[in-house]
Amino acid sequence: MSIAHAVRGEVTIRHLSKSFVLNGKPLPVLRDLNFKIRPGESLAIVGASGSGKTTLLRVLAGLEEADSGEVLIEGKVIRGVGTERAVIFQEPRLLPWLTVIDNVGFGLETQGLSREEARTRARRYVQLVGLQSFENAYPRQLSGGMAQRVGIARALAVQPEILLLDEPLGALDAMTKISMQQELARIWRDEDVTTVLVTHDLEEAIYLADRILILPKDKGGEPRLIEIDLPRPRDRSTPAFVRHREELLNLFGLH
Repeated sequence: MSIAHAVRGEVTIRHLSKSFVLNGKPLPVLRDLNFKIRPGESLAIVGASGSGKTTLLRVLAGLEEADSGEVLIEGKVIRGVGTERAVIFQEPRLLPWLTVIDNVGFGLETQGLSREEARTRARRYVQLVGLQSFENAYPRQLSGGMAQRVGIARALAVQPEILLLDEPLGALDAMTKISMQQELARIWRDEDVTTVLVTHDLEEAIYLADRILILPKDKGGEPRLIEIDLPRPRDRSTPAFVRHREELLNLFGLH
């Protein structure tokens, strides 16, 4: 393995802090975070509301600026957004006047590919998410789960090194959510991309992640990183899976 490949998608967070102003007073959201995201791993971020999960993801995406500290990708400090990162939000935010394949190819055309080249690459990712029969459909003709698949395909089509997901399955019904979790696990394996997932769903975190970062609600508390040492594909009914779920429930005082 080359050195370049070994660090592709590696993220280092150093002394990262972020506050917002509420009623004229600073409200700390992230305080002196220090950790690494390993190349090619799937990291889930969980925590109570207000713990800073989405704020951290937005800082990693370059959509928010930290008050202090830094984020490094492959050893280089990032400033703002970059083509090595792609973000998937809870709402897929598709362009309603474009078909599925043109939504997926839109970002490629903005990067300078011809429409034909963009469509050729987009078609691969439409197939990857299982929507090849719907490539000429418009967003209004898609279910919520299908629309989110288009959003995932669009993000992957630009071939990012790091995929950032902010509650991407939160608005889906239970059955669709389970199906999409299986799809995300398969895509992560096939694409070999570093993945950072914000979720409120503890079972989803265990199902998808190699490690789980738990952000404390109490700003004086310490974040925790938990290894999820389960073989893939994962079975939610195994004693080991249930044990991890019990551990997380206990940490959140829900048991």
